[in-house]
Amino acid sequence: MQPLSCLRCRREIEAGDKSVAVYMFAQTVGVKPRQKSTAQRICFCPQCAVSLAMGMPPEGALNMAAWQMIRDLVSAEPSLNQAAWESLRGVAALLTSGTETSANAGWRVTSRRAG
Repeated sequence: MQPLSCLRCRREIEAGDKSVAVYMFAQTVGVKPRQKSTAQRICFCPQCAVSLAMGMPPEGALNMAAWQMIRDLVSAEPSLNQAAWESLRGVAALLTSGTETSANAGWRVTSRRAG
């Protein structure tokens, strides 16, 4: 079995990890004999799925159909949003480990004018 990765960010998705899978196949209609392609599995990590659902619709009919399905999943149940936040908390913990324990300690924003 080939390892899965998020289509958007390329992060590896291991068996048992939370993710969103979009299955796509093609099938003839009104043509005998009926033919059906193999199914393709397209995966998104929770962060990318939520980000896609909250963003603008993509161009193209197939992209729009997949985007609408992901939006329906994200808006139907809070568990996908929670999985995305859990993963982001883990990233934040890695970034602050060994330096600060507070969630927002030590963050400073500086700006510089161009010109």
